[in-house]
Amino acid sequence: MPLALVHARYQLLEIVRIPVAVVGSAFFPAASMLFFVVPFAGDDPTGATYATAAMVTFATMSANIFQYGVGVAEDRDQPWNPYTRTLPAGPAPRLTGRILAGLVLTYLSMVPVVVIAAVATEARVTAAQFLLGLAAVAVISVPFTLLGLAIGYSLPSKAAIVVAQVLFFPLAFGGGLLSAPDDAPGFVKAVAPYLPTRGAVELMWAAVADWDPDPKALVMLVVWVLVLAGVAGWAYRRDEGRRFT
Repeated sequence: MPLALVHARYQLLEIVRIPVAVVGSAFFPAASMLFFVVPFAGDDPTGATYATAAMVTFATMSANIFQYGVGVAEDRDQPWNPYTRTLPAGPAPRLTGRILAGLVLTYLSMVPVVVIAAVATEARVTAAQFLLGLAAVAVISVPFTLLGLAIGYSLPSKAAIVVAQVLFFPLAFGGGLLSAPDDAPGFVKAVAPYLPTRGAVELMWAAVADWDPDPKALVMLVVWVLVLAGVAGWAYRRDEGRRFT
């Protein structure tokens, strides 16, 4: 674990040196809160709470897809990266450190959303619900972390940026993050349960409000985690093979 913390510190220092990474992850969810949630649902405690949870999910997805998808791809282009793979500690501390740094970035990216919700809307949660929400953020980070790793280890950096951007908004809209729980367009209702974003936001709603998650969405979230774990593992092994052949 100490080695993992060293790698996490290194990753966080890299992010601090280029703070636009944090700003970028937080911008779209915060902007959505200001332009859509505050004027249209801000006065409704229930609606504002659900919308805030959706925007937190939005921020979590954004932070992890771009942090891992683009960050890993860029690191693979650096001459330092092949050297770190030859160190006797192995890949585990480096990967663990990256995940810890990504989790810190995830929580930082949701701060503007939470602040806007507290100041400008009637969204309210109990202390227990707030803590459950924090725990839920760590859980729902898993599929998006794996998606980012799959992108980062599969593609060069320029292609990874494009793929991350292309996937980002359709996953948010198709998963129902930009509409009320029971007020999504018909085609969104049809496809949402099969996307990882829907299962993630269902868990967030259940954590912070009186919401019964859709079993189909939760099952599909588990399926997505297993599939993405397989793809990310395959992409990593393929990249390792290329580096040492």
